[in-house]
Amino acid sequence: MVGILVAAGLGGSMGTLVWKPVAPGVWQAQVGRRDLPTLMTAAGGTPAKVGLEGLGRGLAADSGSSGMAAGGFASARIPIEPSEKIYGLGLQMHGLNRRDGIYRLRVDHYSSGNERLHAPVPLYVSSRGYAVLFDTSRPITVSVGIGNQRGAPNPPARDRNTDPAWDAQPFSGAVEASVQGPGLTIYWFEGPTPMQAVQRYNLFCGGGAMPPRWALGFWHRTPSLADQNAVSSEVSEFEKRGFPIDVIGLEPGWQSSSYPCTFEWSAKRFPNPGRFVKDMSVKGVRVNLWTNPYVSEKSPIYEALEGHFGSHMVWLGAVPDMMQPAAQKTLTDYFQNEHLRIGVSGYKIDEVDGFDNWLWPDHAAFPSGLSGVQMRQVYGLLWQRTLEDLYRKEGRRSFGLVRGSNAGSSRFPYAIYSDTYDHREYLTGMISTGFAGVLWCAEARDAANGEEWVRRMQTAAVSHIAQLNAWASGTKPWSFPGFEDAVRSAMRLRIQLVPYLYTAFAKYHFEGLPVIRPMALVDGGQEMDQFLLGDDLLAAPMLTGQRSRKVRLPKGRWFDFHTGVLVGSGETIEVQPGLETIPLFVRDGALIPALPTGVKNASYGESEPFEVRRYGAAHARGWLYDDDGTSFAYEQGAYAMRELQVGTDGALVSNLKSGKPSLGGRKLNLRAMGGT
Repeated sequence: MVGILVAAGLGGSMGTLVWKPVAPGVWQAQVGRRDLPTLMTAAGGTPAKVGLEGLGRGLAADSGSSGMAAGGFASARIPIEPSEKIYGLGLQMHGLNRRDGIYRLRVDHYSSGNERLHAPVPLYVSSRGYAVLFDTSRPITVSVGIGNQRGAPNPPARDRNTDPAWDAQPFSGAVEASVQGPGLTIYWFEGPTPMQAVQRYNLFCGGGAMPPRWALGFWHRTPSLADQNAVSSEVSEFEKRGFPIDVIGLEPGWQSSSYPCTFEWSAKRFPNPGRFVKDMSVKGVRVNLWTNPYVSEKSPIYEALEGHFGSHMVWLGAVPDMMQPAAQKTLTDYFQNEHLRIGVSGYKIDEVDGFDNWLWPDHAAFPSGLSGVQMRQVYGLLWQRTLEDLYRKEGRRSFGLVRGSNAGSSRFPYAIYSDTYDHREYLTGMISTGFAGVLWCAEARDAANGEEWVRRMQTAAVSHIAQLNAWASGTKPWSFPGFEDAVRSAMRLRIQLVPYLYTAFAKYHFEGLPVIRPMALVDGGQEMDQFLLGDDLLAAPMLTGQRSRKVRLPKGRWFDFHTGVLVGSGETIEVQPGLETIPLFVRDGALIPALPTGVKNASYGESEPFEVRRYGAAHARGWLYDDDGTSFAYEQGAYAMRELQVGTDGALVSNLKSGKPSLGGRKLNLRAMGGT
């Protein structure tokens, strides 16, 4: 039984937290009473025990932690050291180290400082090699090193009048978190390294999402009111110009009415949706549907959902209570019959990230008994869980986009996107996903000039999901004359990397390793404009106006991905890649599985040979994952994870490490990329 600590009364004092083990390397403590739903219970994941048992053990939960439930608040205090760096606290788009700051975490399109909090995951990661999650469905305030308590270890007081070393915010020696509610559940994840602490969190959520293979290709969202003829013509234009396309996203106009939504096909724009989806499938293109979860009175399921709506509307649409199984069933039955049955591959869940001026107010009521405050924190989670369960019943993997998420969502096949359009913010947000257990879609929408367009598309090419969203602008990859070749090159590179990316996602699923890894998790570096993509690729995207940039190379020798030339070893270099080149570097001795060209779709055939690129002269090593690409059979062992090796004799050897030997037997062609 989990330890419970209660300090009642307005004058209550902090009491020591009682930590109990709940999984290998995972500890739980409770302040006050358990306040359901928590974020983790809303997400509903089952810990991946095999993966958790495979991790080492690290720093156990701090016995000096304390908590208190009093005066309508529940709070916790966890000691930190003066030199300790704190990362995370949601998908943040500004900065890295969270020391000496106060963070108010609530699902919010805009918050203080114009920070977007699409995923305010209340998880922090310590440079000492552990992570802490405050598991609550209520908005939470986290003070990192700020807020001195009487009786706690504090620095000596100074006289502001005479002492120049006076500090307005003396180091408090702790992270403090508080919620307005009856209790707070806390998890501690051991390392022993910061990376392993993050792995343990992802595995405790159920393991990272394993996308279908096609989801790692290129996505294009068409103008909002495009009809099926316009969409088909656009796909044909991609093919004609030699641009890969794997997913077509239909925006609000596919519905008979939107804002609020009917969820039914527009008879005017899509008179034969079944035929349209089938025609796209023949071309190897999947169809993804935009929606926001607010129901129009014109919707065929409005009456069936009556009695399961919240007290307030959004854009005059009723809000279904997704905590109620009856509401979930009405929605999923309709979606299955009208969308999945004809082959729709997934959804874009929009507008679940608002605050009072966007969604419902705090005092809104729902039939399940949740307040408006709590429902806002978990609404994105509930929609992801409901739709993921729907596709699981179909036996096929889905992938989609979502505007708001929270803790526990590592296993969900959804990438977060945002209305923010500052390129550097996009890059920072993409990198910070590694601390939050979420995925990010650095979608390109438009640009002021051709150079910006190329740089944005290049960033998208090394993101979790590569997408052009033309719903409002109508922009095409070839919209900027003279820059078409550079954009085509970035998109084709994306397709070439799909076998490598698919392997990285398999490690995310089975081992909890983030696909995009901040340098702080890799080697303690503080850069937020470069990152490790999978095990062996170092990416350093360029921004508009840059003719050169600095790149810090981690320990060991590194080679240019494109040329195979040695660029340095454990040092900071300056690169001038030119407009058509994404700065990518490969670890010495790495083997990178790739498609020879990037012309075909990401859902390559079973017989398509791979090119295995070898960098450096050391004994080369890499990994290659394969499965059927679409089903959940991999969860029952129907996959192949192979270790690739090249010894001194120059021969490529593929050794099965887990899974079934009957899978993953495709031809592998070794390509030496130079280097000594």
